[in-house]
Amino acid sequence: MATPERTTIGWDIGGAHVKACLLQGGEVVDVAQWACPLWQGLDHLVRALGAARTRWPALEAAQHAVTMTGEMVDLFPDREDGVRSIAAALAAALPVPPGALHFFAGDAGWCAAADVARAWASVASANWLATARHSALTLPQGVLVDIGSTTTDLIAFGNGRVLSTSRTDAERLVSGELAYHGVVRTPLCALTQRLTWRGQARHVMNEFFATTADVYRVSGELDPAHDLHPSADNAAKSLPATRQRLARMVGLDERDATAAEWLDLARAWRSAQLEALAAQLRRVLAAHALPRDAVIVSAGCGAFLAPELAAAAAGPAPHRLAAYGSDVAKVAPHAAAGTAGWAQVCAPSVAVAALFEREHD
Repeated sequence: MATPERTTIGWDIGGAHVKACLLQGGEVVDVAQWACPLWQGLDHLVRALGAARTRWPALEAAQHAVTMTGEMVDLFPDREDGVRSIAAALAAALPVPPGALHFFAGDAGWCAAADVARAWASVASANWLATARHSALTLPQGVLVDIGSTTTDLIAFGNGRVLSTSRTDAERLVSGELAYHGVVRTPLCALTQRLTWRGQARHVMNEFFATTADVYRVSGELDPAHDLHPSADNAAKSLPATRQRLARMVGLDERDATAAEWLDLARAWRSAQLEALAAQLRRVLAAHALPRDAVIVSAGCGAFLAPELAAAAAGPAPHRLAAYGSDVAKVAPHAAAGTAGWAQVCAPSVAVAALFEREHD
């Protein structure tokens, strides 16, 4: 692949995935995601970076803009060590000169690999800020709703800036702008302790028997390309095996109900997650007094929930919807089919690349 004069690769180094975007001439040309269970060791990050080098052989001639959340995994004794270790792994594994590696430090701007140790607190878990800031520079006012595999970000923006004063995950857990559940990896017992199924309200098992991936696999909404992590029991992801995991949550086996009934149970879990997210979205909308014409910007592999979430949060007159991948990201006309969808899923990697190019043009 010929490398244009201006090429930037955006990286979002998470605890479960590495997401990356190839930006050329200010346009998204390619986006990719690799599973990276970072809690199991930095070698998983090195392998993902190797896969990126295979996909984009010319990356050594590019500028690299990096954001991360992976410092939170329990591989590291603390977040500072996590940020420093991830930055060092990137510097060692990417065949680029030191001056081509730039770390997004939020309000503090950008820093080189050599400065990460000093700026670690600003670098840590700032990927949501990149996506929200990019949205704020593109749309007038609204809320970014990025529903990922593990977490959901709900970030208000307007007048070209992010409205939230929270910056850390701890602060956003207080304000309601971070919901620590997503559509793949979240244990179902974290969503609710009680639900209604077969006409009866019942308590559920407080055990890691199933995850939200099982719910959305049964409902048919989870794209297999985003279903990258092992199931709770490390068994198959077929529908019978998936229904068996759901059955355990209510003390039964897959043979004890019909496929239609297990779909109803999955929908009950789905409703529980929607209700929890809608409550936090209402809180964010109210905190920033956003008007009815504010837009809900959907992102993440769980963006399929956004229309119902917007309706549940706003009542009979739901907010307008926009998709990050098509309404914020600038996808190149010659990009492969599906690139906008991947830009939607991997929004922070796109945003950090776009912000870097905008600020270093």
